[in-house]
Amino acid sequence: MTDEKLKNSTSWVFDLDNTLYPAGANLFDQIDKRMCSFIADYLDIDHAEAYRTQKRYFREHGTTLRGLMDHHDMDPAPYLDYVHDVDLGPIMPDLRMDQALGRLTGRKFVFTNATLEYAERVLERISIKHHFAGIFDIVAASYVPKPAPVIYEKMVSRFEIEPEGAVMVEDIVRNLGPAADMGMTTVWVETGRPWAEADAEILKPHHRTDDLSRWLAEVAGI
Repeated sequence: MTDEKLKNSTSWVFDLDNTLYPAGANLFDQIDKRMCSFIADYLDIDHAEAYRTQKRYFREHGTTLRGLMDHHDMDPAPYLDYVHDVDLGPIMPDLRMDQALGRLTGRKFVFTNATLEYAERVLERISIKHHFAGIFDIVAASYVPKPAPVIYEKMVSRFEIEPEGAVMVEDIVRNLGPAADMGMTTVWVETGRPWAEADAEILKPHHRTDDLSRWLAEVAGI
């Protein structure tokens, strides 16, 4: 990888789940099941209906949480605590990513629809938390999820990021759209999951990889 714009980037913005660790860890599958369980109990419906509700809110509102807040006036805190109480055992420390992040120029940030506490736990598990200058989570976003453009503007303002010199990395390709519109270089982590691939041919990310750790190492010259 010889792209000078990447090598000279002043900021790197990373999604968390299925991006900074391999989707094969299936961590989000745990979260998915806990979402369904919470919805079934909260709305007093069976699990089949809870699953349909969960997926419909995700499609229509960007996150299941936003749908529950909009349609049922739900307090987000108990939901977020419950769904992120998962076993991080499937995630392993990534020494190659640790080395790559250490060599890359520019500040590093996490931009996630999850919570700060959960993001910190995941970063610690991967052994890369020390590389990040900040985390912009769903609470900082006032529970408005990606890809709402206003949240990207808020994140950029919070961390004083210059979009033209920034790189954004995501597994859900539609979440790269607002970043590209702001002038960021976009990197799509392909996981093979259909719901993450919608609009890929329309948005056309600048770079694609199915192994972020390896790709970052190449950019860093490792």
